[in-house]
Amino acid sequence: MFEAIKSLPSDPILGLMAAYRVDNNPRKIDLGVGVYKDEQGRTPVMRAVKQAETRLLKNQDTKTYVAPAGQDNFNRLIAGLIFGEPLVNSLGGRRVTFQTPGGCGGLRLGAEFLQKVKPGAKIMVSDPTWANHIPLLGEAGLEISKYPYYDYTNHAIRFDAMMDSISKAGAGDLVLLHGCCHNPCGADLDQSQWQEVTALAQKNGFTPFIDLAYQGLGDGIAEDCFGVRLMAETLPELIVVSSCSKNFGLYRERTGALTVISANAGSTNAAGSQIASIARSIYSMPPDHGAAVVSEILGDKALNADWEVELAEVRNRINGLRTELVDALKAKGIDQDFSFIQREKGMFSFLGLNVEQVHSLINDYSIYLVESSRINIAGINSSNLDYLADSIKKVLTA
Repeated sequence: MFEAIKSLPSDPILGLMAAYRVDNNPRKIDLGVGVYKDEQGRTPVMRAVKQAETRLLKNQDTKTYVAPAGQDNFNRLIAGLIFGEPLVNSLGGRRVTFQTPGGCGGLRLGAEFLQKVKPGAKIMVSDPTWANHIPLLGEAGLEISKYPYYDYTNHAIRFDAMMDSISKAGAGDLVLLHGCCHNPCGADLDQSQWQEVTALAQKNGFTPFIDLAYQGLGDGIAEDCFGVRLMAETLPELIVVSSCSKNFGLYRERTGALTVISANAGSTNAAGSQIASIARSIYSMPPDHGAAVVSEILGDKALNADWEVELAEVRNRINGLRTELVDALKAKGIDQDFSFIQREKGMFSFLGLNVEQVHSLINDYSIYLVESSRINIAGINSSNLDYLADSIKKVLTA
């Protein structure tokens, strides 16, 4: 049975991780893997998470299954975090939220649901988009096409081209949007652009599918949901996938959610029954620990307040690093303008280097990043910033 199996190439980012681990250069820098790192280069456990886990260890009295939909309390609280309590109350039975095995699990569960209700449905994704969007959605059977999004030369959103492209989507089609902190480019729609996209969706009847992986890492917890909340208030249908990996630091606990909003409670109930059946057939029940931690934090005023403070520290550090990197590159006398990095949001930006220059950073300077020149801003710290800026100057002037 197995003798004819062919090996697949390694995932590029996983390959970078492996190469970084075996590199003996004491000045090596990992700017490839998309996890938050603090000033010491660690991905820490947040204070509120530690406290919540301590309470769970003390008080949890069973490890029995929950349900295919996950914890009701988590689903209610995470919906409140995304949409705000007034909007959750306003939506009422039009909304259903499912706990999922991370954001990836939410994306795949959403894709399988769409394939069930409309086989081969068309979904447009931004160019560029997170690489894993393509297999997660496409291998479920959805038909994927791309709309223009990022101008690599001017480091800005190609908004007119984007609108022209997605205007071709109609009823029964979907458009994937990044809720905030676009991965990989860091260039986000502003409020007026969200309003235009929402108006177009309302006019043409396509359904937005929003990936909200970085809530709280851009401008703020509520601010980063401007587009999500606008669309939920305005449109009859919306799909939102959210993740607790980044804003709660729960990467390995695989904690996320899928929310579906329909035109009426009857359609939402039917959607919920389909999603529950699909979840049951794939993984039966989602893992509980991360969701229990999030529920403990969001349901406790003191823990929630401390979590918001630490999340603000993370956000402010990332935004500060953007400014520090731009200043460091300018101080090296580099003619190229990198000021766009300050305007972008979240953990990622493109440096704008070509593939040869990227390979030089990796091979000659042990600075690891993906070939597109996307970097994880959070991989920078005070001990490696000068070396990074100096290395970038050298590859630009080689």
